[in-house]
Amino acid sequence: MTDKPDTATAAYSQTDAPSLKTEIEAVPKKKFEDLPPAAQRALMEAEARRKEIDGKQEALPQEVNGRGGLEPTRYDDWEIKGLTVDF
Repeated sequence: MTDKPDTATAAYSQTDAPSLKTEIEAVPKKKFEDLPPAAQRALMEAEARRKEIDGKQEALPQEVNGRGGLEPTRYDDWEIKGLTVDF
């Protein structure tokens, strides 16, 4: 036997071992009012687009024996599982 540890981490005891835990305090979320005007405008425009897309989705007739789920062409491209295919 030798007195030298055979691995680099064997030299540390459990209390001496370096920790991989990051000590980052939770950053409070920004409120909508705290954002710059351009960011507020962009968020409102995105919400309006989402409502328009959802409105189109709800206006479509119900599919009989379809594949289920959301309409794959709701973003004017074919989309399945988050992947978009442009023909």
